[in-house]
Amino acid sequence: MAQNASVLVAVAAGEAGGGRLRALRDDGSPVGPVEQVHDFAGAVAARELADAPRWLWASTTPIYAGLLRHGVRVARCHDLELTEALLLAHDGRWGQPKGLPAIWARLHDLPVPADPPPPDTNPPGQVQAALFDELPTTTAFDPLEAVIEGYANQLARVAEAEHVGRFRLLVAAESAGALIAAEMGHDGLPWRADAHDEVLAQLLGEPSAGGGPPRRLVELTDEISRAFGGARVHPESPAEVLRAFSREGIVLPSTRAWVLRGVDHPAVPLIIEFKELYRVWTAHGWAWRSQWVRDGRFHPEYVPGGVVSGRWATRGGGALQIPKVVRRAVVADEGWTFVVADAGQLEPRVLAAVAGDPRLAEAAGAGDLYAALAADAFSGDRARAKVAMLGAMYGQTGGAAVPALAALRARFPIAWEYVERAARTGEGGGLVRSWLGRTCPPAGDERMSGEQARARGRFTRNFVIQATAAELALTLLADLRRRVAGAGAQLVFFQHDEVVVHTPAERAEEIVDAVRAAGEQAGRLLFGESPVRFPLDVSVVRCYADAV
Repeated sequence: MAQNASVLVAVAAGEAGGGRLRALRDDGSPVGPVEQVHDFAGAVAARELADAPRWLWASTTPIYAGLLRHGVRVARCHDLELTEALLLAHDGRWGQPKGLPAIWARLHDLPVPADPPPPDTNPPGQVQAALFDELPTTTAFDPLEAVIEGYANQLARVAEAEHVGRFRLLVAAESAGALIAAEMGHDGLPWRADAHDEVLAQLLGEPSAGGGPPRRLVELTDEISRAFGGARVHPESPAEVLRAFSREGIVLPSTRAWVLRGVDHPAVPLIIEFKELYRVWTAHGWAWRSQWVRDGRFHPEYVPGGVVSGRWATRGGGALQIPKVVRRAVVADEGWTFVVADAGQLEPRVLAAVAGDPRLAEAAGAGDLYAALAADAFSGDRARAKVAMLGAMYGQTGGAAVPALAALRARFPIAWEYVERAARTGEGGGLVRSWLGRTCPPAGDERMSGEQARARGRFTRNFVIQATAAELALTLLADLRRRVAGAGAQLVFFQHDEVVVHTPAERAEEIVDAVRAAGEQAGRLLFGESPVRFPLDVSVVRCYADAV
């Protein structure tokens, strides 16, 4: 790599499998000429081995997917598109187009085109003919120069952020998350078809030969219809269920489980069972497996930052909502095991850290925050302490929560004021930020009604905590990826505040230590030497469903 260069900008071509590289200094200024390469994957692999630079590209997903298909992995990158989304929101321009053509247009005062639609999902097992998906291009600009100019512009804007050091950490974690998401989708989560079939048979019975509902759902449909006097009811239709109850003189606002449980009617337990099993059949049944599982691995498509709080989303596959009973199909390979880590009570601990409330921080330094909180402020009543804490974060300020919230407010006024201030800002139509600087979306309507303003306040009250919790989890994940890289282990699953590592069984204790160290490091990176602790519940299991 060129002297004094630490960043390599990479632009991949299309079907030819080539591309262009150019070295940059830390400040984004180019060093040396553009290098045309005919074997893009090979060139990236060679540079990674020699220099381990920070790779700069327009978007991680299309380029890194091609590299992974050729066995090439990189340690670090800067994702221009994800960073642009963070910066636009920070600048009060949340939701503006963030793709490379839009970045170029803003740099040169041109009309800003809309972001291209997301690519269609490839059928299972199909690999695109091209080595790399082509970047969106127009005749108006050179993609490589656009990436270089966009990067320099982003460096300048990051330097103007409200909290520069924190925002730089956010940018780095977001880009690392894009690498991890691509790797996990490529590697896949171990999935045993025979165990899955056993689960489905126990829950649903035999599948229909024609692709219709399986036996147990058919039986439940008949039983539900009989419970309503014999009139045919399709329980998958909320409208039909509501009409059926109405004919019985029972008017319900919805068919949600908590609503149904308050009704004394023989159809209720049958409908609840049907809803649960119907969800398994449609979301993780036989058809789902034929689409998403191949070669003994579930290959989801993660979308880093796909939720406004910074949490991940998926393009189908239901990866973030795998029911515990279905997790019985997630079995480690022979001679391997899973290390499953869950950050328990994460959001209350985050509140203690961001608010800087010393009394709440002291409680959060304990293993069980709710128990410590109960001993300090709720006469040992852990249930009341939990209700109060969750009510403070989620805006539940009425009913049975009122006395508990009053006790919380009196004992921990600094933490209470932190979320109250976020709520007031939201109710007034303002913007709030996470600890590292992720900015919430604006209010949809400047002229909010009273209820709309209160709902907005509940959203912003929770945003400052939930988005920060997402940042802590992502920082942990990025550090853990680095720690397990040399152990032959793989990060195979991530869900909000839970991570699963697939590791050779003889390395399990080493990975457990790595997980705990990554958790401690993530806390230090975000909050310095805070007294708040973020303990992880860690399990070593052969089957994911057995994790604590």
